Amino acid sequence: MVNVSQLQFRYRNKNVFDNLNLTLQGGHIYGLLGKNGSGKSTLLRSLYGLLYPTSGQINVLGNVPGLREPKFLQQVFMVPEEFYLPDVKMEELIHYHAQFYPHFSLSQFQNYLREFEVPSDNSLQQMSYGQKKKVLISLGLASNTPLLLMDEPTNGLDIISKSQFRKIMSGLVNHDKCMIISTHQLKDLENLIDSIVIIDEAKILFNENLEHIAQKLCFKIVTDTSSVNTALFTEPSITGVAVVYANTQQEETKVDLELLYKTVMANPAVLNNLFNS
Repeated sequence: MVNVSQLQFRYRNKNVFDNLNLTLQGGHIYGLLGKNGSGKSTLLRSLYGLLYPTSGQINVLGNVPGLREPKFLQQVFMVPEEFYLPDVKMEELIHYHAQFYPHFSLSQFQNYLREFEVPSDNSLQQMSYGQKKKVLISLGLASNTPLLLMDEPTNGLDIISKSQFRKIMSGLVNHDKCMIISTHQLKDLENLIDSIVIIDEAKILFNENLEHIAQKLCFKIVTDTSSVNTALFTEPSITGVAVVYANTQQEETKVDLELLYKTVMANPAVLNNLFNS
C-alpha cells in the first residue's frame, strides 16, 4: 500500500531523510515514533503529497503523492497536528467535504460525533480546540479512505476523549485500510496499534509488528537485580526495576511501548541483530 524507496529530503541544509526505505501494508495501525525533529511529520506530509523529496521514490496506492491527482487525494485523508476549520455550520462542512470523498458516510460521521459528544448544531468557530479536533478526526474516519494519516491526533483531547478515540479506532482495522499515527503520547496508543516504526538519524531505525516484538522481547518489573545483568535496557520504577531482555524462554509478556522505544534508542544495533536472527 505504501512503498518508500531511497528517500532523500533536505531542509535548510539538514538531511531529514537519508536513503530512507519503508514498506507499509493494509490491515495495520502503525505507530510512528521518534524524537522531536526526527522527521515524523515530514514523512506524513510527504506521503500526502504536501512535500517533495530531494530524490527517491514514494508510491502510495499505485500513485505518486507529489502529483496531487484527484484519484490519489480521494484515497487518502490526513489529520494534521496543526489545522484550520472554516467558520461554517456542520451541514456546510459536510456538504463540501462529502462531494470529494466517494465513500464518505454521513451516518458514520454522525455516529462518531455522538461517540465524541460533539454538538452538531454549533458553528465550528464556536467549538473548543478539542471539539474541532474531534470533528476533523470524525471526518477522516467517515471518509473511509484506504490510507489514513494522523499527526498527534490525541493532542488537545481530554482523558475521556482519548478513551473514546481508542475505542473508535480499534473497530476500524481491516485488510483494505492502513492507518499511520505519529505520536509522542505512547500511553494513548496502547492496545490500539499493532506495528511500530521508529525514525532516527534520518533513517528507519525499527519497523516491527507487536506480535514479533512479543516473541523476541520480554518486559518485566523485577525486584531481584541479579537478572538485570543480561538486560537490554533497565529503568528504575516505583515498584522495582523495569527490565527489557531477549525472550529466550518463550515467555508471554505485554509489550510496553515506552520501554520498547527507549530500548531501541539505546541499543539499535543490538535490537536489529536480535530481530534479524
